[in-house]
Amino acid sequence: MNKETSSTQQIKELKEKIEAYEKIIEDLSAPIIPSIVPETILVPLTGALSVGRFIHIQDKVVQRISSNNIHTVVFDFTDIGSFSVEENMGYELLSEKINELVSVLQLMGTETVFVGFSPEFAQNLILSNVSNFNRIRAFTNFRESLQYLLEIKGLEIVNKN
Repeated sequence: MNKETSSTQQIKELKEKIEAYEKIIEDLSAPIIPSIVPETILVPLTGALSVGRFIHIQDKVVQRISSNNIHTVVFDFTDIGSFSVEENMGYELLSEKINELVSVLQLMGTETVFVGFSPEFAQNLILSNVSNFNRIRAFTNFRESLQYLLEIKGLEIVNKN
């Protein structure tokens, strides 16, 4: 094996590794966690949001809903900072994508709940001039959304003695 063939083979192997690592990162970028509330999943979002990542998250959630009996999806934006939105997609596009997501899930009979919008984040979404935020159910934190979900499902958490 000559040097050129060896280098070509190494490059090919490195490209395959990179593709495998990109797939792992993509899977980790949209975690879906079953909730203690029946028929509910939690999607905690962290890091930078891009259009591609948001679409990937939406596709993954839609697949999970269609293959399971999911009635509510809670999206947690607590770890999404304003800077990462401004740098990667902007609030206007994010607002459009959130509205599209809510519409898709609503057509599937699934309620969408959002948590963790900071005051600055919420203001920037509203100032983006994309309407329909009046149909979005949002809470300050996950605990409040959990209390809401338990209430509408007629459930409660009790201490064991």
